[in-house]
Amino acid sequence: MILKRKAYLKLLDWKKECSGRKAILLEGARRIGKSTLCQEFGKNEYESYILIDFAKKDKTVEKYFTDYINDLDTFFMMLSTYYGKKLINRRSLIIFDEVQMFPQARAAIKYLVEDGRYDYIETGSLISIKENIKDIVLPSEERRMRMYPLDFEEFLWALGEDLLIESIRKSFSKKVPLEESLHNKAMLLFKQYMLVGGMPKPVVLFLESAKQFDVVDAEKRDILNLYRNDIMKINSQYRTKVLNIFDQIPSFLSKHEKRVCFKDIKEGSSIDHYRDTFFWLADSMISNECFRCNDPSIGLSINEERTYVKCYMGDTGLLLSHAFDENDLLDGTVYTHILNDKLSFNKGMLYENIIAQMLTANGHKLYFYTHYSEEKHRNDIEVDFLISNNSKLKYKIFPIEVKSSERYTLKSLLKFKEKFKERIGGYYVICPKNLVLKDDILRIPPYMTICL
Repeated sequence: MILKRKAYLKLLDWKKECSGRKAILLEGARRIGKSTLCQEFGKNEYESYILIDFAKKDKTVEKYFTDYINDLDTFFMMLSTYYGKKLINRRSLIIFDEVQMFPQARAAIKYLVEDGRYDYIETGSLISIKENIKDIVLPSEERRMRMYPLDFEEFLWALGEDLLIESIRKSFSKKVPLEESLHNKAMLLFKQYMLVGGMPKPVVLFLESAKQFDVVDAEKRDILNLYRNDIMKINSQYRTKVLNIFDQIPSFLSKHEKRVCFKDIKEGSSIDHYRDTFFWLADSMISNECFRCNDPSIGLSINEERTYVKCYMGDTGLLLSHAFDENDLLDGTVYTHILNDKLSFNKGMLYENIIAQMLTANGHKLYFYTHYSEEKHRNDIEVDFLISNNSKLKYKIFPIEVKSSERYTLKSLLKFKEKFKERIGGYYVICPKNLVLKDDILRIPPYMTICL
């Protein structure tokens, strides 16, 4: 089953704008469908393509890069012969899959693009890790693009729910509630998406098994084990710390503030002890980082405080299986109980993580805001997420509060509104209820996050 992906459209844009002038580097976590997407793109958009999988450590192919990169006629002849594919000038694509496993291929992109005969896509994870770039000059003839797990809209595409997407977007643009039966349907599908996640293989298994959660959970655990194995292969200087943070992500998110408290990991530790750790997890795209912005009235990125960080899982379906990792397999009935709100479980953890996941997929860098009251000796303002319109002339921020229940208070949001009202372009509360616009605050159901 081939899933429709938004990244395919971005590849089409690259082919139209940069064909023959730049390669494209497709970054993403392991098992999110990069290779499948590129092969589908090569099959549909070119007369021929070659995929070189550097994860296979094929010494014959690797030797071509050392022996013939200064003689490209011979280099292409050897590739064409080895893979049994005819290469056609300006009508063939060469894919460097898992290019981080063989950095010399990435370094060769400069000369291959300058040659101009073919187009090139590189795929990889851990692209910026020091061990993977220390001996090469990074090519300027390379455009970078990030790919994420399926977002909710792509999940609905897989289910054939195109008309529902249209209704959701129309409802949001007109600021009117979705018809109630459609809202109930969208919420049910959103909960399924939250439990299954957006990793392609679990999604396909979910659909092909007539929505059986058991087979999905087994596949998600395989992916988590793959991530753990990747961590065990990294530099020994910070391997244990990465594993520590990875294992504790569900624990961090189950707390009220959801941010990483370093003294809980080890007494006396700080962000400085774990800087490489968070860089590795973020670069691998296993996690999505969210930093505190101490003065959002001026700008988000220029006022971020990296000493305060939340660490979300890149995929919420994986987070659920990770949270129950004491079980060999999460029984399908547990999923059903969570789906029907019949299990005592921290839904706030899943809701906040899935919103972080969807905002990231929409291109937003993640920030949150807190204000500490000296008088009360605690935070008196906590806003889950801040996004901006990125305008240099009319800069506006949009605070977002995430509520997993239909009953909630808005004390923090109202205080934030009073403090920064001159710079605020709108207010969002994301909760399970249907859309309501009240007192300038737009309350939207979580499935409408695709519209932000």
